[in-house]
Amino acid sequence: MKFREEEKIAKAVLWDVPVSPKIMYEVTRAIRGMMLKEAKEYLKRVIELKEPVPFFRYKGKQAHRKGLADKWKWPIGRYPVKAAKYLLRLLENVENNAENKDLNTDKLKIIHIASHKGPILKRWMPRAFGRSTPKFRRLSHVEVIVKEVS
Repeated sequence: MKFREEEKIAKAVLWDVPVSPKIMYEVTRAIRGMMLKEAKEYLKRVIELKEPVPFFRYKGKQAHRKGLADKWKWPIGRYPVKAAKYLLRLLENVENNAENKDLNTDKLKIIHIASHKGPILKRWMPRAFGRSTPKFRRLSHVEVIVKEVS
């Protein structure tokens, strides 16, 4: 992406994250538009199982969680700990990139965050009578751009 104020932004990308793109989509949607410190605190609460992530798109057969209906006006959610750990690592990375560009880390806002489908590692588990069961591993790519707001 091209931006006019290239000196006011910082970027970071994480490739081949071993998390399903569906779960990564929901977590990135939850922190989109947050301030960087606020997003990091939110992900830490998700890792500690204190605050759930609302699942809006991929919500089939998901349970309701306490506290979601008050904050998000949506009761369906989960605690995607693995995805939150990888995203927390990515946010720390983009914060370090912003420090390198001499940006004020207290005023950083997430202006763009997206997750994309990565490669699928296809394996097959042999079964009885000459059959096999697919054992696929889905990977994700995540990109984030933060901007210093005044």
